[in-house]
Amino acid sequence: MNDADALWIGIDVGTQSVKATVIDGAGKRLAAASSPLRSHRESRPDGNRHEQDPHQWVGSTHAVLAEIVTDLTPSQRACISGIAICATSGSLTTIDEKGSPVSAGIMYDDARAGALADEVVAAAPELWKHLGFRIQPTWALPKILWLHRNGLLAVPAEPYGPTTGGSKNSAGAARYVAHQADLVASSLIGRRVASDWSHALKSGYDLREERWPEAALKELGIDSRLLPHIVPPGTILGKTDTRLAETTGIRQGTPVFAGMTDGCAAQLGAGALGLGDCHTVIGTTMVLKTVSASLIADDAGAVYSHRSPEAGLWFPGGASNVGAGIISVLFPHEDLDELTTSTADYYGAKPVAHLPFSYPLPGTGERFPIVEPSADGFVSADGTEFPIGEALQQLGELKTYAAVLVGVACVERLALEQLAGSDGAPAGMLSSSGGGTKNAWWVQLRSDLLGREISVSSTADGSTGMAILAAWAAQKFHPDADALAEIASRMTHADRTYRPDTERTKELNTVYEAFIRSLTRKGWMAG
Repeated sequence: MNDADALWIGIDVGTQSVKATVIDGAGKRLAAASSPLRSHRESRPDGNRHEQDPHQWVGSTHAVLAEIVTDLTPSQRACISGIAICATSGSLTTIDEKGSPVSAGIMYDDARAGALADEVVAAAPELWKHLGFRIQPTWALPKILWLHRNGLLAVPAEPYGPTTGGSKNSAGAARYVAHQADLVASSLIGRRVASDWSHALKSGYDLREERWPEAALKELGIDSRLLPHIVPPGTILGKTDTRLAETTGIRQGTPVFAGMTDGCAAQLGAGALGLGDCHTVIGTTMVLKTVSASLIADDAGAVYSHRSPEAGLWFPGGASNVGAGIISVLFPHEDLDELTTSTADYYGAKPVAHLPFSYPLPGTGERFPIVEPSADGFVSADGTEFPIGEALQQLGELKTYAAVLVGVACVERLALEQLAGSDGAPAGMLSSSGGGTKNAWWVQLRSDLLGREISVSSTADGSTGMAILAAWAAQKFHPDADALAEIASRMTHADRTYRPDTERTKELNTVYEAFIRSLTRKGWMAG
């Protein structure tokens, strides 16, 4: 096979579905498929829970791989040269020695371990400061401590004497921590595999020293043997096994590369890899990333920095709880295209300075661009403010819908301003992806409120980003290897660029200023 004929598979294990994409070296999409995932949510006094069945992560992944392979010709199947996987950041489960799941999947926004977060912070405050972030209540390390405290982790049995740290069940079977992407990769290779430093960030991995923080883990009573070995994104984890070939048609021996979290994957998929470039994903939640020459520290804990697969670059940013998810909560049965058209017509004849706004949280708590665990969503219209749950009754559909779209844009602007105040000022290209970018009126509104151009690509998603990472990883040790940004530029294409209307930007500045005043009155921001 000629290198120019190589094809790459990216897998994106999200909240609502698993997606897989096959693209060539020029970014042409040859096949794509998705399979839904189901969540179980439960309100509990000790913190709201959000679980998924990890067997479904595996089953859905194998199903989409089988589907995309059927869309390829035999010669194309033979050209598949690598696979990489992204998943939600901070989601994990436990696995046995063979890499099979043995407990529920605890999702990124599950708050059951929130009461342990302060204990985790206190275990190594100088380390977290050195790494430029503050451990948040829903991050993975508090969940790992919760698993340990509840006897759901077990170190390998020893023939003589007790182990130190962790626990053992009577049968002596081990139970290890695995991030969502680790489990899926294990299912492709047929054994337990390493994790990558992107998915391990919220588990407390030291990105500067490239090691687990043994002193902090010891303080918490966590045995590091319970945690996966960590490698850089793009490292070969192993090769696909015979069983996968039989069930999906992916040829045996296809390399599986360590991936990155979904936000970083979308950034790669948009080719937003130049210094100062930014990428916003408007999905169920909103994720915003930029590119910096150094790790960005944030004592408040809203911003954290992923490490690039390439030396010398960092991806600072954060994940907000706002996004398109609240729309499905408020308008579960509405035709959103019709609702958008009606809203655009209604406000097209009115000054945009009179648009209502919101902080559209679907539940309690916010993590970026502010950290406020007790925050509840609100709507403000015509000088009156009330809880977001009362919006439809108070305002009706059109005003509520407009308030949500404006609110997400306001949160995005605040996030960009926060990053611009750091050493990694995002002065470069702004791109966007996710389901929210399918709404052209909303993207134009965001462009006007931000006062910035927004480049949108329908293929700039996590699965495309992982295909790009696989293509880079396969050649990174060649003498004439291309940089990740060069490969991404060849494999990504913008569909449309939205440019701000300067007059609307001036008017919308008054809306944004009112938004900031509301946050200040609530004490969510300093005055």
